[in-house]
Amino acid sequence: MSESSTNESDPGLRSRLVDAGVALLAAEGAQALGLREIARRAGVSHGAPRRYFPTHLELLSAIARRGFEELGDRVRDTLDSAADDPRERTEALARTYLRFALENPGMYELMFRHDVLESGHLGLRDTSLPLFGVLVELVGRVRPEADARQVGGALWANLHGLAQLWRWGSLQLATGDADFEPLLRACLTAHLGRGSGR
Repeated sequence: MSESSTNESDPGLRSRLVDAGVALLAAEGAQALGLREIARRAGVSHGAPRRYFPTHLELLSAIARRGFEELGDRVRDTLDSAADDPRERTEALARTYLRFALENPGMYELMFRHDVLESGHLGLRDTSLPLFGVLVELVGRVRPEADARQVGGALWANLHGLAQLWRWGSLQLATGDADFEPLLRACLTAHLGRGSGR
């Protein structure tokens, strides 16, 4: 039996394919995530991924799920070490989100691709929506008079845009800021109001 066929019957191949996709994404970006290249990096024939992922979109969803899991872990770690004040917790969550986006641009792009999220593969919405729920819960504690889902959605959209524009260098050019912190604070103030001492 050839090394390739042995590898392709390996029960760990599914995970190896996702690992290869995650590494390729980090090195070359979302545009590089072809089935053939992922298979090559996993050391198997180009047809092997179809045994575990019948469509390319299913493999992309599995890779994106890793991103949501990592972001979820970061959010939990952040909130575990944050103060009890809901505004400070919201700020800490927002900062963690921005740092994740800026440190993992390829993964971030893939995670929020409409076709990946809409595909329904691997319950991505079950992974992503609870993260939004954490933000909504915190916003509700900061602004109990407001519709927390709407304010949370607007804040998330603002953070998402901040991350993208910062990554592209557009905000640095427009504002002259060398650090995203002033923009993050302005974003939080716009949606949450001024906190005590601010």
